[in-house]
Amino acid sequence: MELEATAKALKELGHPTRLAIFKRLVKSGFQGIAVGEVQQQLGIPGSTLSHHLSSLTSAGLITQRREGRTLYCVAQFEQLNEVIEFLQSECCLDESPNC
Repeated sequence: MELEATAKALKELGHPTRLAIFKRLVKSGFQGIAVGEVQQQLGIPGSTLSHHLSSLTSAGLITQRREGRTLYCVAQFEQLNEVIEFLQSECCLDESPNC
Protein backbone atom coordinates (compact mmCIF):
# COMPACT_ATOMS: atom_id res chain seq x y z
CA MET A 1 0.00 0.00 0.00
CA GLU A 2 1.36 3.39 -0.88
CA LEU A 3 1.94 6.20 1.57
CA GLU A 4 -0.85 8.46 0.28
CA ALA A 5 -3.52 5.73 0.37
CA THR A 6 -2.51 4.78 3.90
CA ALA A 7 -2.59 8.42 4.98
CA LYS A 8 -6.11 8.82 3.55
CA ALA A 9 -7.35 5.68 5.31
CA LEU A 10 -5.85 6.81 8.60
CA LYS A 11 -7.28 10.31 8.15
CA GLU A 12 -10.77 8.91 7.70
CA LEU A 13 -10.38 6.60 10.69
CA GLY A 14 -9.04 9.52 12.73
CA HIS A 15 -12.55 10.95 13.13
CA PRO A 16 -14.30 9.50 16.21
CA THR A 17 -17.66 8.96 14.48
CA ARG A 18 -16.11 7.30 11.44
CA LEU A 19 -13.97 5.11 13.66
CA ALA A 20 -17.09 4.02 15.59
CA ILE A 21 -18.90 3.26 12.32
CA PHE A 22 -15.94 1.30 10.94
CA LYS A 23 -15.56 -0.63 14.18
CA ARG A 24 -19.25 -1.60 13.98
CA LEU A 25 -18.83 -2.72 10.37
CA VAL A 26 -15.78 -4.80 11.25
CA LYS A 27 -17.85 -6.48 13.96
CA SER A 28 -20.49 -7.46 11.40
CA GLY A 29 -17.99 -9.48 9.34
CA PHE A 30 -18.05 -10.23 5.64
CA GLN A 31 -21.85 -10.05 5.29
CA GLY A 32 -21.95 -6.45 6.44
CA ILE A 33 -24.77 -4.64 8.15
CA ALA A 34 -27.74 -2.60 7.00
CA VAL A 35 -27.21 1.16 7.13
CA GLY A 36 -30.40 1.52 9.16
CA GLU A 37 -29.05 -0.81 11.82
CA VAL A 38 -25.81 1.18 12.06
CA GLN A 39 -27.83 4.37 12.38
CA GLN A 40 -30.02 2.91 15.11
CA GLN A 41 -27.22 1.26 17.07
CA LEU A 42 -24.91 4.28 17.01
CA GLY A 43 -27.58 6.97 17.18
CA ILE A 44 -26.27 8.92 14.20
CA PRO A 45 -28.63 11.08 12.10
CA GLY A 46 -29.13 9.73 8.58
CA SER A 47 -27.51 12.62 6.71
CA THR A 48 -24.50 12.58 9.04
CA LEU A 49 -24.13 8.81 8.66
CA SER A 50 -24.33 9.12 4.88
CA HIS A 51 -21.54 11.71 4.90
CA HIS A 52 -19.28 9.50 7.03
CA LEU A 53 -20.01 6.39 4.96
CA SER A 54 -19.07 8.32 1.83
CA SER A 55 -15.72 9.25 3.39
CA LEU A 56 -15.00 5.65 4.40
CA THR A 57 -15.97 4.45 0.92
CA SER A 58 -13.69 6.97 -0.79
CA ALA A 59 -10.78 5.69 1.31
CA GLY A 60 -11.54 2.12 0.20
CA LEU A 61 -12.28 1.01 3.75
CA ILE A 62 -15.88 -0.05 3.05
CA THR A 63 -18.12 -1.05 0.18
CA GLN A 64 -21.87 -0.88 -0.13
CA ARG A 65 -24.37 -3.21 -1.75
CA ARG A 66 -28.08 -2.95 -2.23
CA GLU A 67 -30.47 -5.82 -1.62
CA GLY A 68 -33.95 -4.68 -2.54
CA ARG A 69 -34.53 -1.49 -0.61
CA THR A 70 -31.85 -2.18 1.98
CA LEU A 71 -28.33 -0.77 1.68
CA TYR A 72 -25.60 -2.82 3.37
CA CYS A 73 -22.11 -1.68 4.27
CA VAL A 74 -19.19 -4.09 4.44
CA ALA A 75 -15.74 -3.45 5.89
CA GLN A 76 -12.95 -4.13 3.42
CA PHE A 77 -10.70 -6.32 5.52
CA GLU A 78 -8.00 -6.52 2.84
CA GLN A 79 -7.66 -2.73 2.89
CA LEU A 80 -7.58 -2.73 6.70
CA ASN A 81 -4.86 -5.37 6.67
CA GLU A 82 -2.85 -3.35 4.16
CA VAL A 83 -2.96 -0.32 6.46
CA ILE A 84 -1.81 -2.44 9.39
CA GLU A 85 0.92 -4.10 7.32
CA PHE A 86 2.12 -0.70 6.11
CA LEU A 87 2.49 0.46 9.70
CA GLN A 88 4.28 -2.72 10.77
CA SER A 89 6.44 -3.28 7.70
CA GLU A 90 9.50 -1.53 9.04
CA CYS A 91 8.98 -2.22 12.70
CA CYS A 92 12.31 -2.35 14.54
CA LEU A 93 14.42 -2.46 11.34
CA ASP A 94 16.98 -0.18 12.97
CA GLU A 95 17.34 -2.49 15.96
CA SER A 96 18.97 -5.85 16.42
CA PRO A 97 17.44 -8.97 14.83
CA ASN A 98 16.24 -10.08 18.27
CA CYS A 99 13.66 -7.25 18.44
